[in-house]
Amino acid sequence: MHARIRRAALLVAVTVTLAVALEGTAAAQATGTWKLNVAKSQYKQGQAMKSSTLVYEPAGEGVKVTVDQVMPDGTKAHYAYAANYDGKDVAVVGNPNADMAARTRVDANTTKLVYKKDGKVMSTLTLVTSADGKTLTITTVGTNAKGEDIASVAVYEKQS
Repeated sequence: MHARIRRAALLVAVTVTLAVALEGTAAAQATGTWKLNVAKSQYKQGQAMKSSTLVYEPAGEGVKVTVDQVMPDGTKAHYAYAANYDGKDVAVVGNPNADMAARTRVDANTTKLVYKKDGKVMSTLTLVTSADGKTLTITTVGTNAKGEDIASVAVYEKQS
């Protein structure tokens, strides 16, 4: 009886340790400053960002995201939000295409991000951090605030 309880406790401890390790690995790889490599990225005609910088910082059980972009038409966008990886909407202020964001962890290197505006899903993003933690690839599908279909594969390189 005691051996069975000890085995069960050990199994729980190993499971929790693995979950914490995976979360820590993903958070460690995603945190930092990321700069868009426009030449390696793919956008629909006329939708390529001139530049984009993402800053990911640990925030409780989630991440604080700060975005600075120069849009295709030269206008600038700056927005930030903090979100856990629980799929719950959080407010986004300053994003021309969204007022809410929800993040969900898919695996240690992959996150799903859903942007909404006025309650409507605008875009779904899949963020994949490379195994070496040096590249972040963001695949986006959806619609922008102008009603245009968007589809892109943006490649970001870790700066710090």
